[in-house]
Order: sequence, then C-alpha cells, then structure tokens
Amino acid sequence: MGILIDTCIWIDVEQGNLAPPDIVAVTGTEPVYLSPITIAELKFGAECAATPAIRQQRLAALARIRVKPVLRIDETTGEIFGSLAAQLKTSGRSHRPRIQDLWLASQAIQHGFKLLTRNLHDFEDIPGLQIATV
Repeated sequence: MGILIDTCIWIDVEQGNLAPPDIVAVTGTEPVYLSPITIAELKFGAECAATPAIRQQRLAALARIRVKPVLRIDETTGEIFGSLAAQLKTSGRSHRPRIQDLWLASQAIQHGFKLLTRNLHDFEDIPGLQIATV
C-alpha cells in the first residue's frame, strides 16, 4: 500500500498550517508518494509568486519534497482518467474544472493507494478512490 499526497497538504505544511507529525499521524509507516501533477502545481505557484523572495521560498519547498518517490503517468493512468471523466460527465457533472484532481485520483486508483487531502469535497464523488483526510 502507499499514500499519494494532494498538493494542498504540501502547501499547508510549508505554510505552517500542518506540521509533519500531523501527516505522519495519518500516513503511519505507509510509503508516501509524489505526483508529477503536484510538481506542476507547485512549480506554477512558485513561478507566479508576487515577489522574488516568495518565489525562492516556494522553489525551496518544492526541492524539499522532491526526495519523495514520484509516480509516473502512463497509459494505464490515462485509461483510468478517461473512465473517471466519462463517469462524471454521464452523471451530469463536469470533469473540466477538476482535471488536476482527476489525474491525482487516477494515479491513486491505479496503484491502490489512498489519496491524502484536506479537500474532501474535491474527491468524494470519484468512484474507486480511497481517501484519507487530515
């Protein structure tokens, strides 16, 4: 088993809203993984920072989490993503504003991992996804 951590958790730790022991209380001894989606979201946040100092702070935070193993996105991830997006559309919900969340969910489902998030609402209607919250 393992745990994929949503971008919001990494941001909360860096901002001091969550402490590493808060995360360990949920993850225990399970291995923790990083998604390329999270790397992209954090890099975007750093590049769009209001000041050079904030940009450097965010880039340093990204460098710190890069020690975690990164899950790859492959054709199986793509198939799961396509199925999830179709299921949402069929049920009358749009997948478009949730693209990044669906990629994270697809990776978690593919590997049989839980997704650790504080944004339960973003993921609660995704079939087959195991969610853990802080």
